[in-house]
Amino acid sequence: MLVLIVILTLTVLLFIWGKFPPDVVALMSMLSLYLSGILTAPEVLSGFSNPTVIMIAALFIVGEGLARTGWTALAGQKFVAWAGKSIPKLLVLVTLGSSVLSGFVSNTGTVAALLPVTISAAWNAGTLPSKLLMPIAFGSNTGGLLTLTGTPPNIIASNALLENGFEGFSFFEFSLIGLPLLIITIVYFRYIGFRLLPSHQTRNRPISIDSEMHKWIANYSIGDDLYRLRLRSMSPLLNTLIGDWNFEENYGISVMRLKRRHPNPLKGIPKFVEMPDDETEMKYHDIITVKGPPEKVDRLILEFSLGLIPLKPEEEALKMELINQEVGLAEMLVTPKSVLVGTTLSLGQYLRRFGVQLLAASRKNKPLTGDIKMEAGDAFVIRGQWEKIEELKGIYSNVVITGSPEALLKDVDALNYKSYIALGTLGLMVLLFVLNVFPGAITALVCAGIMLLSGCVPISKAYKGISWTSVIMIAAMIPMGLALQKTGMAELAATSLVNTLGSMHPMALLGGIFLLTTAFSQTINNSATAVLMAPIAIMAATNLGLSPKPFMITVAISASTAFLTPVGTTTNAMVITSGGYKFLDYVRVGGPLLFIFFLITLVLVPLIWQF
Repeated sequence: MLVLIVILTLTVLLFIWGKFPPDVVALMSMLSLYLSGILTAPEVLSGFSNPTVIMIAALFIVGEGLARTGWTALAGQKFVAWAGKSIPKLLVLVTLGSSVLSGFVSNTGTVAALLPVTISAAWNAGTLPSKLLMPIAFGSNTGGLLTLTGTPPNIIASNALLENGFEGFSFFEFSLIGLPLLIITIVYFRYIGFRLLPSHQTRNRPISIDSEMHKWIANYSIGDDLYRLRLRSMSPLLNTLIGDWNFEENYGISVMRLKRRHPNPLKGIPKFVEMPDDETEMKYHDIITVKGPPEKVDRLILEFSLGLIPLKPEEEALKMELINQEVGLAEMLVTPKSVLVGTTLSLGQYLRRFGVQLLAASRKNKPLTGDIKMEAGDAFVIRGQWEKIEELKGIYSNVVITGSPEALLKDVDALNYKSYIALGTLGLMVLLFVLNVFPGAITALVCAGIMLLSGCVPISKAYKGISWTSVIMIAAMIPMGLALQKTGMAELAATSLVNTLGSMHPMALLGGIFLLTTAFSQTINNSATAVLMAPIAIMAATNLGLSPKPFMITVAISASTAFLTPVGTTTNAMVITSGGYKFLDYVRVGGPLLFIFFLITLVLVPLIWQF
């Protein structure tokens, strides 16, 4: 037991020091438990097979699916729109959102879904993720107290009462204390916590398509020579193939995109043909987006009886026309040894070898037009399928792709059919969690599998979407809770507290149970803490002839108050990397909130559930 105290103390000190990454500290702590003989090898490694760890990894994939299909960018923009220019209002929105959602979905599921949204909203609103991520973690812990199934300690407390012959808690009975605590949490972050939250610079700023479009318009004149043409009833182009006319050679025009007037998904006729090829058929009232000099476009309009539809060279209009979940834009540089050097191409032409279109060009920071004889160092804005652009990053001997196409994709707020698959998957996950059809880990794995098999998350990108620092830290810290129980240290502390305070006033015992439970919850999984404390609380209450309900509700509340450490709950651990938080940040922000919870519990619990 003494050795365990030393290891636990050193672990906490290393977390506070911040010299080593938190996952490395957790791994050192885990190995110390084995080398000291406290735990066996299977016990030390048990965290890596723990269902919670598997569930968290799977939930990160679900969150990645929402980000890749446009929901993260869209939700982030909505949050910012609702909040206006008020950062505190945005903080209230994300805290409230995480709290309400976690009343029906697991806390980890809530944070996994809101993590990318909150990061995007923070940067879009002009603040840092560290100002918003801790509130969603604490908010999800508090929101779990709204319902019986909101968090495992609630169920454990209710089941313990039933097993000992007492009446359990009803589904919404927890909200009698959970709702006041939720309101207090939101008020705390709005007026106090916001001032205590750190301003840590992180490298997770999403690339903004809007800012990239602004840069490309300025540097490349990206909107020049783009026109939209409508096929009239008398046009000879009707019911012919694009390849029949050889537009690039004969007319100096490139067809960039085609919009169907009468799409029919059931017959395989999409609304847009994003990258038309020679086999694309043109139909009545189709709108084709072309690129070419004005005089050549005029000739095309007259010769083929086409109608001209204005296309404003503004950021939003160009973004809607050129970028969506299927295709996007990127900057490309030609390398000195590239096979493209010396090649003459016109803007708008396909680089068929690479599967992309040339949209705009620049040489020595000056836009190029017309036919271009490529030189080393020439810069182009290209348009193509996102996966094709990503593939170009591997052909560094010919071209270099600057920036991150993958990050740009996550900032696209246009939705497609995959977006609704991802949203449906999230809805299914919520339903399965609420109905408790499968264990949480299985539910998360099923939904992650749907995201992968449907293509919402490419299988090759699945592992990149997981925050491995958080996963490894949680897995490595789980054995600490096992060690506290195995050595008898946890039970000894609990029993001593009850024996000391049990002879005093019930309020003293209630406060003691809260403090001991919250102390355990800072390092032990909240479910394990509740399992440990539930029988002790019931025994103390019955021996004193008191109702066990107020003590059991206190166990449930205090088991969810791991506000002082990044390892107290999985939600705290999930935001530590993205927020750039240090150990002391949790103490500084969570300490006052924990003290408020303690006072409110002592005041309200005896009034609602009498001794």
